[in-house]
Amino acid sequence: MSVKYAFIAGEEGGAWTVASMCRWARVSRSGYYAWASRPVSARAARREQLAVLIEHSFTASDETYGYRRVHADLAAWGWDVDDDTVRQIMRDLGLMPCQPRPWRPTTTISCDAGQTPDLVNRDFTAEQPATKLVGDITYIRSWEGWLYLATVLDCCTKKVVGYAMADHMRTSLVTDALGMAHHNGHTRAGITIMHTDRGVQYTSHVYAEFTNNIGVTRSVGRTGICYDNAWTESFNGTLKNELVHRTVYPTREHARVDITHWIELRYNTRRRHSALGYRTPDQAEKDWYETNSVARTIGY
Repeated sequence: MSVKYAFIAGEEGGAWTVASMCRWARVSRSGYYAWASRPVSARAARREQLAVLIEHSFTASDETYGYRRVHADLAAWGWDVDDDTVRQIMRDLGLMPCQPRPWRPTTTISCDAGQTPDLVNRDFTAEQPATKLVGDITYIRSWEGWLYLATVLDCCTKKVVGYAMADHMRTSLVTDALGMAHHNGHTRAGITIMHTDRGVQYTSHVYAEFTNNIGVTRSVGRTGICYDNAWTESFNGTLKNELVHRTVYPTREHARVDITHWIELRYNTRRRHSALGYRTPDQAEKDWYETNSVARTIGY
């Protein structure tokens, strides 16, 4: 019955009179007015507050968050609520996150990757930052033509620690991305592993010389096996789903600025990651260094 009353309340003041709507809904006007005059219950009031916060979280994520990440936002804001309640409210509000598209161009595979081993074996986790990095190249369409993006991700913090964009796929694209990670302190000579696919850029002599000079050990997956570099594939899918496929870029520069903004101001700093306990990459990195700084101070 309350559903009918709620519908009438929502339409009151519109084209139809309360009397007409009550007649169509087969409820009495006295019953409707009695329902409308009741004070809002504590449960209903809390649900209304949650609905406002949930919609804020969803909108602030550019409509990309599902109920689990929205639930993490609420927890961070001090709200103790069941995740199924969040899912129900999102369904009631019609809040549906954007869905991924299946299409992706294919990286050119080198026929000869030498004797470079796979040192990762599909384990895209790490106990410390700057010990295991992964990289890949992806493509962004603009009206001017393709923009190519090379990224370097840290397996410990899930952070984008290096990236470069250009209108070409020469080896300098990937060395620039790894160079950014190196110059910002995200590599450790003799310790860091850099894992990629067998694209020609990553198996070139120029790239091998560059990694040797900065003390990074190369690792490559098997030919044509996407799971051997699954973490970067996942990141590329997130980028395309949450940004690129929802945007039209007149120029490569438009795309470059938008992607830089997304990486620096959303992905690394604001986007919650399920593998990090719904923390952001920046927060995971900060937590690691703070924890280990305390451990060194007390002599662990």
